[in-house]
Amino acid sequence: MSRHLLRFNVNGHDHALVVESHERLLDVLRDRLGLKGTKEGCSTGDCGICAVIMDGRLVNSCLVLAIQARNKKITTIEAVGTAEDPHPLQREFIKWNAAQCGFCTPAMILASKNLLDNNPSPTDQEILEAIRGILCRCTGYYSFVRAVKAAAQEMRKSGIEDHP
Repeated sequence: MSRHLLRFNVNGHDHALVVESHERLLDVLRDRLGLKGTKEGCSTGDCGICAVIMDGRLVNSCLVLAIQARNKKITTIEAVGTAEDPHPLQREFIKWNAAQCGFCTPAMILASKNLLDNNPSPTDQEILEAIRGILCRCTGYYSFVRAVKAAAQEMRKSGIEDHP
């Protein structure tokens, strides 16, 4: 196996790590950087649970080799709001009961954030399209749609610009 120097930005912090050519971005985020909010589901890219934003695009981190993140900007759920000051999406997910077991919630919030970063007034269909690659076994997807629409409205009303 070959080793590579990986320089990348995760949640606003620059990192330089030596990675093996076979290491996945998911494993580097969870095991090397301690960012456990990115979950592992199927390991085949089918469930979307491991989604992160890489250079403004939602990707399944289980399918991305760590070295493919070289010089990229990665956003994980840890960069979206805090317990003291939650992001509007987090508040609305709770309000609309869109986060039940919580397993898919980080990916759903990141997919929704990525959508709102590019489209502050999405339609129901655009929201469904944005989250369609993330499987949820607990809820119907319409609680997510209602939560995203409410968050979008709150963000527009309060002038929040939350671009990458």
